[in-house]
Amino acid sequence: MKRVLRFFKKLHRDEQGAEGIEKILIIAAVALPLLGLLIYFRDVLFGWLDDKAGTVIGDAQDEQNPTFGN
Repeated sequence: MKRVLRFFKKLHRDEQGAEGIEKILIIAAVALPLLGLLIYFRDVLFGWLDDKAGTVIGDAQDEQNPTFGN
């Protein structure tokens, strides 16, 4: 029983790997709210991106087929 207790005390004091866990938690604290916002506003974002893509495609087609007199 003493050996098991000593093992758990040693395990509790061991801080190896704590820095890595802290980095993961910090990244998660930034990434999860951002992911939530992207999911919440996905319809607005898709609409905006579709509009911009249409503008870019239209401009590219206009450059390929220039009209004279403008």
